[in-house]
Amino acid sequence: MIEAPHFSPAGARKSAAFALPESFFDGTVNGPVMHEAVKVYLANQRQGTHATKTRSFVSGGNQKPWKQKGTGRARQGSIRSPLWPGGGKVFGPQPRDYRLDIPRKVKQLARKSALNARAAEGNLYVVERFEQQSPKTRDLVALLEKLGVADRKVLVLTHGVSEALYLSARNLPRVDVLPFSDASAYDLIWAEVVVVEEPALAGEPAVPFVRAFTPAPKEAPEARAARAAGPRAEKPKAAKPAKAEKPAKAEKPAAKARAAKPKTDKAAKTKAEKAAPKAKAAKKAAPKKKGGK
Repeated sequence: MIEAPHFSPAGARKSAAFALPESFFDGTVNGPVMHEAVKVYLANQRQGTHATKTRSFVSGGNQKPWKQKGTGRARQGSIRSPLWPGGGKVFGPQPRDYRLDIPRKVKQLARKSALNARAAEGNLYVVERFEQQSPKTRDLVALLEKLGVADRKVLVLTHGVSEALYLSARNLPRVDVLPFSDASAYDLIWAEVVVVEEPALAGEPAVPFVRAFTPAPKEAPEARAARAAGPRAEKPKAAKPAKAEKPAKAEKPAAKARAAKPKTDKAAKTKAEKAAPKAKAAKKAAPKKKGGK
C-alpha cells in the first residue's frame, strides 16, 4: 500500500499518513505509455495555421528578366523563382491538422502511471479539504508555504469545481488548479508536486458547482439604456457680472462735413477726370503749321 503525507485544511501536517486507494495507486508506472500520451497532448495543442508562399503565390515575376542567350549570365525565367531573394519557398509549411488520438484505456493507463510516479517520489500530498470560500491569492500562497511547496510547480486537484480556488491561483504562474477528474497525464507530469483534496481520492460524488461568492450584480441593459437616455443634471452656471456700457463717442465735425457732401459733386469730378485724357490725345493728334505760324 502506498502512503502520502496528510495535511489539515490549515496546512498542519498530521501524524498519520494517508493510505492511497489501490484503484488509482497500484504501483504501475508505464513510461512508454506516458510518453505517447504527452506527445498526443502537445500535438493536439497546435493550431496548424502556418503557411508559406510558393512561387505561384508571390506577386510579380510575370516576364523573363533577360533574354535566354547572349548575356553571359545564367538563364532565368522569373524573378520569383525559389533561387531568387523574395521568391517562393520550396516545400514550406502549409496549413494542416496535427490532431492525434489514442485509445481511451491507454489514456487511463498513462494517467494512472503519472499518479503512481508522483506518489513513489513522495511528491503527492493529500489535504483534508480546501476551505477557501472567496478568491484570495494571499490565502492560497500562505497554504502552499505551510506545505513547503511555494517555490515549486504545483498542481492542485480539487473535488469538483472550486471557483474560488481557481481564481486565487490564476495569477500564480507556477500553480495550476483542476478538478481531479479533469487532470491528464501531461498535467501530472508538468507539476513537480501534486496536492489532492481528500474527498476526490475517497470516491465521494463530486458536489455540483455552486458559486462560492456573490459578485457585484450587473446592471440590466434596459436600465442602462434608460439611464443613458435620461436628462442629465445640469450644473448651475455662475451669473456673470453685467458689463458697464461705454458712453457714445461724439462725432467729429470733419466726418459730418464729409458725410454731408452731395453725391453730384463726386459724379461731376469723375466725368471731368475721364474727359481730360481725351482732350490731351486730341491736342497731340492736331498737325503743326509750317513756318512756325
